[in-house]
Amino acid sequence: MTKFQKKLWTGIIVMALLTPLGIYLPELFGAGGAWGEWSAEALRNLIGYVPAGLERLADLWKAPVSDYNFGGEGAIMRIKVVSYIASALIGVGVTVAVVFMIGKFRGRHGK
Repeated sequence: MTKFQKKLWTGIIVMALLTPLGIYLPELFGAGGAWGEWSAEALRNLIGYVPAGLERLADLWKAPVSDYNFGGEGAIMRIKVVSYIASALIGVGVTVAVVFMIGKFRGRHGK
């Protein structure tokens, strides 16, 4: 592994470990959910309506783990923190696996 790759992996792991800030900071500053991650209902409350396209497509995709929380709606903070970190590491792992597979496929079938 090159020096650059070591730095890259270190940065990715540090960012994954910092993901719980997404739980703490909104509570600390009294903010709502993450900007742009509103449900159709939250958007209706914010601006008074839901655009037709969003309303039509809102239920098209459901996240495998709602709010990155394996502990459910009433989970304690510790479970939320572990869930955020695990979700980040799973996401990194899936991304690395997909990129690796694409690289293998491209390498085998030419560029």
